Amino acid sequence: MPLRPYLLAETNLRRLQAEPPRVAVLPWGATEAHNYHMPYGTDVYEAQAIAGEAARRAAELGTPAIVLPVIPFGNDGQQLDQVATISITTATSLAILGDVAHSLVTQGIDRLLIVNGHGGNHFKPTIRDLEAKFPLLVVLANFFDLATDTHQQLFELPGDHADEMETSLMLHLHPELVEFDQAGPGTRVATPLDDLKQLGAWSPRPWSKCHPDTGSGDPSRATAEKGQRYFEAITESLAQIIARMASSDCDSLVPEV
Repeated sequence: MPLRPYLLAETNLRRLQAEPPRVAVLPWGATEAHNYHMPYGTDVYEAQAIAGEAARRAAELGTPAIVLPVIPFGNDGQQLDQVATISITTATSLAILGDVAHSLVTQGIDRLLIVNGHGGNHFKPTIRDLEAKFPLLVVLANFFDLATDTHQQLFELPGDHADEMETSLMLHLHPELVEFDQAGPGTRVATPLDDLKQLGAWSPRPWSKCHPDTGSGDPSRATAEKGQRYFEAITESLAQIIARMASSDCDSLVPEV
């Protein structure tokens, strides 16, 4: 395997001293069931791979960034009835991010990009709290919100969990972990919550009642080729975000605390 100096877990002090990073990248996933055909670590694998490839592309643009080790747990309170799901609270997420932020600013790194791979992780209030406390520009990128045009071109079936898009990504990144022939249909069962949403209200989905196989979206048309094309599009977009964050144009966005 070639050297990947943009990954903190694989680089060393000499390299970081020679070329200090302008931007730290924190991939954040979750540990939860993904239908019957994909691993519990799907969000972890996706966030980690996307962050790493984006940092590699950013380095080619002349922007040194360092990818921190992935956080493997997310907010999964509505899936705790599913065996071995691990959920952390918003308070825990804030505590983790606060300690990461303190470490970074102590070392002179004033820009942090969170690459989120789990739809249940909502970081906006947490980021507001961080920027009120630390001189740190914090940017959030939900990978599934990037490259929307490419997403629309590639994927035919709607969904948001273990669906055509996620299955395609994993067929590209880790085909050995995808048991495609075991996939459930990913159907959604209607609940009274749907009526509330039509009226403009929101509440978390009671996941097991809405999604009997834990999937949300039919994965049957997923392919590794679709996953590769989507991966390339979102990592290129993310590399541009990293480069933009590192530019002097963003100096004024670093909070003065």
